[in-house]
Parts: sequence; C-alpha cells; structure tokens
Amino acid sequence: MVALLGFLTILVFLALILTKRVSVIVSLIVVPIIFALIGGFGADMGDFMLEGIKSVAPTGIMLGFAILYFGIMNNAGLFDPLISRVLRAVKGDPLKVIIGTVIIAMLAHLDGSGASTFLISIPALLPLYDRLGMSRIVLAGMVALGAGVMNLLPWGGPTARAATALGLDTSDIFNPIIPAMVAGIVWVLFVAVWIGRKERKRIGVVDIEYNFHEELTPEERAMRRPKLFWFNLLLTILTIVALVKVWLPLPIIFMVSFAIAVLINYPKPEDQMEQVKSQAVGMITVVSIIFAAGIFTGILTGTGMITEMANALVSIIPSESGGFMGIIVAITGMPLSLLFPPDAYYFGVLPIISETASAYGVLPAHIGSAAILGQMTTGFPLSPLTASTFLLIGLAGVELADHQKFVFKWAFGTTIVMTVVAVITGVII
Repeated sequence: MVALLGFLTILVFLALILTKRVSVIVSLIVVPIIFALIGGFGADMGDFMLEGIKSVAPTGIMLGFAILYFGIMNNAGLFDPLISRVLRAVKGDPLKVIIGTVIIAMLAHLDGSGASTFLISIPALLPLYDRLGMSRIVLAGMVALGAGVMNLLPWGGPTARAATALGLDTSDIFNPIIPAMVAGIVWVLFVAVWIGRKERKRIGVVDIEYNFHEELTPEERAMRRPKLFWFNLLLTILTIVALVKVWLPLPIIFMVSFAIAVLINYPKPEDQMEQVKSQAVGMITVVSIIFAAGIFTGILTGTGMITEMANALVSIIPSESGGFMGIIVAITGMPLSLLFPPDAYYFGVLPIISETASAYGVLPAHIGSAAILGQMTTGFPLSPLTASTFLLIGLAGVELADHQKFVFKWAFGTTIVMTVVAVITGVII
C-alpha cells in the first residue's frame, strides 16, 4: 500500500508538471500532502515536512547566495570578455555556438558541482543565444548534456555515493568505465553537431559585427566595473577552489563571497540593495522551489514510501533476469532519476539490488559502475528531485516540462551509448 502511494505521488506530480496544469512549487507541496493523508500519515506529516525542509535548507541558502554572487559578477562585467571572444570565434554560426556550449559545460563541470556549472555557463552564454535568436531550450539542454556526462567523475556525488553504499573505493567503480565515459563525451559532441546543424538551418549563419558593449543598455553599462575585472576573476576562482576543497560549508562560502563582491564592486549601501533587487526574481523562484522540494522528499522519506518503492522494484525483477542485473541497472538508472533522489537511490535502492544480483554472481562493483551510467549523472540535470535542475531552468528562463521533453531522449541516449561500451569492455554484464 505504501509503495503504491509512493508511485502514485510521483506519477501524479510528473503528470501535473508535464501537462503544465499546476506550477512546480504547488505540485511539490500539495501532491505529497494529499497522498500522505490518504495513507493515514496526517498526525506525523508535519514532522516529516519539517525534516525535509531542514535537509534542503543548506542547499537553498547556497543557491540563493550563489545566484546573488554570480548575478553581481555578471552585472560587473566579469563574463563580458568571454562572450566577446566567443562571438568573434563563432562568427554568428549556431553550430559552432552549440559545440562551444557543450565544451564550456564540460570544462565547468570538472569541479563536480552542477550548481557552479550552471551558474558559470548559463549567464555567460545566454546573451549570445538571445542575440542570435537561438533557442533557450537548446542552451539549457546542451549545458545539461555536457554536465551530465561529466558527473561520472569520482569526486561527483553519484560515484561517491555508489562507492560508499557498496563499501568500495571510487576507483573500483569509476576506473573501469572510463572508456564508456569517453564514448559518452563523443556522443554528446555528436548531439551538439546534430542540434547545431538544425539551428543553423533554422536561423542561418548570422552575419554580424557584434560589439558586446554596444548592445548594453545605459543601466547595464553603469553597473559595469571593468577596472575590477581581475579582482572579480580572482575572487571567482578562489570561490570555486573553496567549493571544491570544502574550506568552509558551501552555503557559507557563497555568503562570504557575495558580501566581498558586493562591497568591493558597489560600495554604496543603496547600490548594494539594488544589486540584491536585480536578482530577486530568480533567487526567490529557485529558493522557493528548493524548500517546496524539501516537503516533497520529506514526506516520501518519512512515510517510508521511498523504501517500499525500492523493495517493490526489486521484487518484480524476474529470476531469469538476475544474471543481466547490471544491464538492467544501467538502462533504468537515467529514467529512475525522475523518481528517486540520489541519496534514496544509492543508499536505499542500490544496496538491495546489489545484494539480489550477488545471488546470480554479479559483483557489487559491476552494479555500482552500471548505476552511475545514468542515475543522477546523465539524469540529474532534468530531474525534478535535484535543486540544480531548477537552478538551470531558472537561469535559462525555460519551463521544466519543455526542458525535459527536449533533453530526455538525448540524455537517455548518452546512457545507452555508455552502456553498450561498458558491456563490450566487460565492465557490466
């Protein structure tokens, strides 16, 4: 019964947002409450929701101040030289722009953080896409594909979770799939060329002599701080290093960086508040969704829906399929990113699957390698259960349903390509 309620909660939620009948925020709050009441969890529901909100509070704070920080960097002109150089290099060719987008996303994701990848890539490239008349859906999708395939890195969340859950070293899971990851990168670049040709056919190569600064409004020019470019660049690099090295808790890093950035770039108190106001819409939208997602995951976890769904999924696997468990895990991992948050899957579902597979002679390392080929790697930038997805679509200004419809097949394709290579190389069976 509890498992059924969990699946119904997920399905109704996805149906509502994909059909755009209800906003994401409302769906995240209302849908789990309704099914929790149906399941008789009304007395404990408040505690479940509060625990969920507490669990996402650091993420909400981090993303809120990250938006403020990178908004200030954008207003101060940190990304202007990059945009200008890219414009000169691509010469108005949508194909080159999209290939460049994927490469930038891959490089930005070397730190393993989806949030920082999106905060760096989208603000830098969005003006270019708008100027050329290119689709923002394509921008969000290409950044998602680039970040997704790079999320397999050992210091990324999925690989670390899989290794921890199975009692293995990250190298046991990651090193064998390096050829598969390379194939995934090649696939993403192929997709970029494919989509780029379609955009080129739709728009054509725009013959522009584009001076980025001439396109700015008087208000935008007034906010630029070209003399502080090197300071802002150094501060941003230092911030990213601090995030990777975890010198301080991540929310604190962005709070401190924001305070330094706004103080140096805009010393007057009234200017500082104007900077906050200029980012208010994006910040409030993302943060409110994060806390709404806390209610969603809090109820699913507290009621035991997550655990029961995991048990139900394992129980329906036919015994004759046990020997192919690795392939099943690999192929289903990406779609299951829409149903399970990373902690629930890797710490709740994966150990059960691994234990079941071991009865058929499948090693835990093979199951771990299979899982990271899709679950919250290629699947994380379109999952409604990850905060960074909402940051991505918020920065790009697109709807979640439109983003998912565009990128799902290409992200799933990445998983399929990597799975085929992993099978050929004997990593999974």
